[in-house]
Amino acid sequence: MNIKNLHIPIIILSVIIALISNYGSFVSAIEPFTFLMMDLNSVEKGYINFFTIDSTYNINNEWWRLITPIFIHFSFAHLVFNCLWIYVLGSKIEYNDGHIIFLGLILFSAISSNLTQHFFEGPSLFGGLSGVIYGMLGYCMINDLELKQYRYELPPALYLFMIVWLILGFLGVLNLFGFGNVANYAHLGGLISGVIFAIMLKLTGVQLK
Repeated sequence: MNIKNLHIPIIILSVIIALISNYGSFVSAIEPFTFLMMDLNSVEKGYINFFTIDSTYNINNEWWRLITPIFIHFSFAHLVFNCLWIYVLGSKIEYNDGHIIFLGLILFSAISSNLTQHFFEGPSLFGGLSGVIYGMLGYCMINDLELKQYRYELPPALYLFMIVWLILGFLGVLNLFGFGNVANYAHLGGLISGVIFAIMLKLTGVQLK
């Protein structure tokens, strides 16, 4: 596999976890990937108890959980929609900016979106690549504006749609149309992190060709 195709393993891992866990139905299968450690004994009793931030990270040192919720998906549509975006947009970013910048963007937006979701919503079961996708879109938007070109071949209307979709999520409209519980703060955190990542690259002197 070409090292510049790092978006492919992200898709493959997401698909594997979705299939093994039956889209999150088997909680024990997704527990190693959740943001906080879960008490599986409570799950057997029909509810979920989460361990604290301190217990998860400082005591048990399970730092990978800052990232791994992005690989959890709760429906076929959720999985396909997110993986399609990763395939289309991820390949464009890798092709134009290289695998190192792409990987840095993925990690930065994953951690930022997961932390934001937890900070505002508290202990809960959440997951998906959508926070990362918002990070990629925010990153592309800033670079397109800065370079005054369609570097990633994305129409300006897509960025507007992204903002409108985010607002609709916070207003609860998406729930009314059957999209289920949406991790709105993860989307917001991802978007902001993508913008910040693009600005950081510029401030550190990284030149995009």
